[in-house]
Amino acid sequence: MTLLEEPIRELGQRLRNREISAVELAREALVRIEELDPAVGAFLRTTPELALGAAEAADRRLAEDPVTAPALCGIPVAYKDVICTEGVESTGGSKILRGFVPPYSATVVERLSALGVVPLGKLNCDEFAMGSSNENSAYQVTRNPWAPDRVAGGSSGGSACATLGSDTGGSIRLPASFSGVVGVKPTYGRVSRLGLMALASSLDQIGPLTKTVEDAAIVLTAIAGLDPKDSTSVAAPVSGFLDDLGRGVEGLRLGIPREYLEVGLEPGVRGVFEQSVKALERMGAVVEEVRLPTTEYALAAYYVIAPAEVSSNLARMDGVRFGPGSPGASSLREAYETARHEGFGPEARRRVTLGTYALSSGYYDAYYVRAQKVRTLVAQDFDRAFSEVDAIISPTSPTPAFRLGERTADPLAMYATDILTLPANLAGISGISVPAGFSDGLPVGFQVLGPYLGEAVCFRVAQALETDVGIWDQLPPLAAVPA
Repeated sequence: MTLLEEPIRELGQRLRNREISAVELAREALVRIEELDPAVGAFLRTTPELALGAAEAADRRLAEDPVTAPALCGIPVAYKDVICTEGVESTGGSKILRGFVPPYSATVVERLSALGVVPLGKLNCDEFAMGSSNENSAYQVTRNPWAPDRVAGGSSGGSACATLGSDTGGSIRLPASFSGVVGVKPTYGRVSRLGLMALASSLDQIGPLTKTVEDAAIVLTAIAGLDPKDSTSVAAPVSGFLDDLGRGVEGLRLGIPREYLEVGLEPGVRGVFEQSVKALERMGAVVEEVRLPTTEYALAAYYVIAPAEVSSNLARMDGVRFGPGSPGASSLREAYETARHEGFGPEARRRVTLGTYALSSGYYDAYYVRAQKVRTLVAQDFDRAFSEVDAIISPTSPTPAFRLGERTADPLAMYATDILTLPANLAGISGISVPAGFSDGLPVGFQVLGPYLGEAVCFRVAQALETDVGIWDQLPPLAAVPA
């Protein structure tokens, strides 16, 4: 195991003990990216000058007061390309924002920078976070680090390492499941969205992807909390995420939605899930069935609501306010059409079209309003379930990572990838995916959903399973990826 594969707490202790410097760690990370990323395609750009400058500052901070220095001081991090970073090109994985350099950083970036993290660069993603496989990026495809012929999951495929991603319908949890890491979708409003390029404003949430559950809890503690500049952020305590780790699951009531087991789970995924349930029962959890009857309508509702919000949010990408202009156009209409057709990829154009249609006169009530009513029913289903159980458990995805190109020609099959993750976004609740085993040599994720502001119970259940399974003892080192 290399230093970069160590959990945050252990790596932080090495930095405090001066066994290694933040500068040495940053250099090692940059070298490792150069060696491995051609085979993976996770990074769109690295920021070596920023990284080394931040590392030098972290070393000074650690030398002056190693006892009170933040836990993340000197720890390398990278950001999904939909998260704005001041002075660094941030394209959202889209050609229409090629060359865009934000004049400010997202709140999450500012909070981590204040703690002394070392920014390595910007990570590939599906265009404006639209996708489940990371094949919709305008720049490159990100490959699964354990099977390069498979997808890394989307839309935060490039973020499937110790970093920040965003989750609108599963875009943190799916890459975590497919790539064998931990991914957290916080409660809507738990983390500021200021500086996040909006896909669907009522669904988007920033969260961590890390090696371990404890790492995820450390990062979420750092980025969560009220932001006066984000009207959707929630004023709620953020200091308890680490408190319940190690307590185990004895006495917790965990619910399995019957509907989540009826979505065509691959046998290997079902087997890993059943083994995980037995492990949690052996550790003292009480597992029972719960009902989420509107699950069958959630996918359809999501793919009305999300495209509608996409249509609204991407209206600003018109070649005038954002995006390249069209100097040869003979009219404003032609300028708009040229900029958007050349700037947006097929999936972005598809969702804008769907969303515009759903919001158009004569169809608004039939589609958008009805979808919002279904959304309310989905949230009510979860409320009833959480009155009976402490957390809900399920597989993260019906399948392990699928092959590159396997679903690109069938948008409906691609959309169905999110069927077990997107209901949590509709309801605005918390969730986590933790590695639980393998199916045909590919990682399989186990999903824990908690109630509103229920991240602590998600962490507790996920860490208990993580400790029992010990999946990181089984995974090959990242260096095994062929160059």
